[in-house]
Amino acid sequence: MNIVRERRVPGAPWQPVCRALLCAAALAVSPTDSVRAQPSAAPETSASPPVPAAPPYSLPFQLRPAVVVNVLRLDNALAFYSDPASGKSGTTYAPMLLFSYKLTEHFSPLVRLGVVSNAAPAGSSGFAFLNPALGAMYAWKPVPELRVALFLGVTLPVGRGGGDTPDPDRKLARTVGIPARSALDNAMFAVNDFTVFPGVDLAFVSHGFTAQVEATLLQLTRVRGAKDQPDAARTNLTAGLHLGYFFLPIFSAAVELRHQRWLSTPKQIAADTTGTLRDNTTIAFGPRVHVQLSPNVWLRPSLALVLPLDAPMRKSSYKILQLDLPLSF
Repeated sequence: MNIVRERRVPGAPWQPVCRALLCAAALAVSPTDSVRAQPSAAPETSASPPVPAAPPYSLPFQLRPAVVVNVLRLDNALAFYSDPASGKSGTTYAPMLLFSYKLTEHFSPLVRLGVVSNAAPAGSSGFAFLNPALGAMYAWKPVPELRVALFLGVTLPVGRGGGDTPDPDRKLARTVGIPARSALDNAMFAVNDFTVFPGVDLAFVSHGFTAQVEATLLQLTRVRGAKDQPDAARTNLTAGLHLGYFFLPIFSAAVELRHQRWLSTPKQIAADTTGTLRDNTTIAFGPRVHVQLSPNVWLRPSLALVLPLDAPMRKSSYKILQLDLPLSF
């Protein structure tokens, strides 16, 4: 018995150690540990690439934006002009307030209100409320760089300075207010007419550059003031080109070409011996800054100088300052 114990005792301490080493080696290569190691590598292989930011869009000065947004916008036009006959100067102030609400990703209705105030070269000053405009826009992006917007608007003929016997100062105010707005907002100044005006905008946006074209057809139908306004119906066309560029994320500059032309021949155009009243062209240029007030709120003020390129506005030495204050949210 003692001999047997002496032979087993020397080898006994190594047996537990060997078993422990074998177990450790087995655990090191066990399938369980390989499966547990996979989740740590999964996030790296399944992570999606970051979505690139949309290219910045240069907001036009007076053309329609080719986007659907929530916006409260106060657009001010201050025009300085002179009477070609007397040489005396006058000023016209025509602000407009617009509110647009984004109902869906592609559709937004809008309402636009305006007034006009005129300090004539001679005589008393005039003030008038303009026709309110109601409209809706549908916009989409066929490709990331292209934006398309369709617009349809109407005006309600409730503005002041119209009717069979209009107040002369109010009538003059709305008459000179048309060129103060580059003749792009004729429907709101035509207070005797119910106007339907569809339009389309196309904008190319890439690498900080924006090129946008616009066309609007206005069909004006007289609903009051037959004794003062001889034309029962008139057709007008407005168009524009906007080119803008972002020099910095918070700063852009743009130039805007605007054109208006009567497609029909109102009696005033037929009686014009100078041939200068059918259409007019203006150019606007200036800077715009882009200030983010909160994650979803932007203020994008701009100041543009507007100059006439042809008669009759050039003959009256028009110079217009346009201060645009859009707040998007």
